[in-house]
Amino acid sequence: MSRVRPAYQQVADQLRELILSGSLTSGDRLPPEAELAATFGVSRSTVREALRVLASRDLIHTTRGTTGGTFVSEVQPGKVSDYLETSIGLLSGSAGVTVTEMLETREVLEVPAARLAALRRGDEHLVAMREAIERETSSRGRAGRFTEHRSFHQAIVEASGNGLLAIVTEPVYRVLQNKFLSPDVPDSFWAGVDHDHEEILAAIEAGDADRAAAAMQEHLTGLRGAYTD
Repeated sequence: MSRVRPAYQQVADQLRELILSGSLTSGDRLPPEAELAATFGVSRSTVREALRVLASRDLIHTTRGTTGGTFVSEVQPGKVSDYLETSIGLLSGSAGVTVTEMLETREVLEVPAARLAALRRGDEHLVAMREAIERETSSRGRAGRFTEHRSFHQAIVEASGNGLLAIVTEPVYRVLQNKFLSPDVPDSFWAGVDHDHEEILAAIEAGDADRAAAAMQEHLTGLRGAYTD
């Protein structure tokens, strides 16, 4: 038997659906508490609690003063990415999300990103990739090299021209780095990674989408040995 959700949660869910459906959009002012209470047939305290739930998820915010009120928030990509990182981090390493699933997710996201980058990249993206490779080859220590590897992959995702890819790819990358990167990866392995990056860059620079995707797939498959449960 399913549990009946509290009244405030039901109100929060309905308001959330209005936001997600576009009936309420960023910047829209919500009706006063008394009006919301009458609309949903609940008390003002129930409405107040529902609004707290939505505010905790950054869906709405309240301002004071004569022009104040409760408004639908404009969602910031960085906040979404941070939220995903926290959630994936909590799930990872458990029955919820395994390292293998996270690595597979990288492949699902970044192989198409490399393909798109080959078709859409600008000169500035090529410069960013080249500079990341130069920094990673001259870096000393595991942390520095991985930071520049991350910069290289970020540049590819940016070159894809798909902002949503950046939002969902970066959290997976950060969780893998922070929780599952093996401390015993030899220098020879990183040299191979540098070579892979050169191959990927060459394909993207040539505008060869199939070659870029294949090179990224081979690269990400090879990276699996760098992570441990």
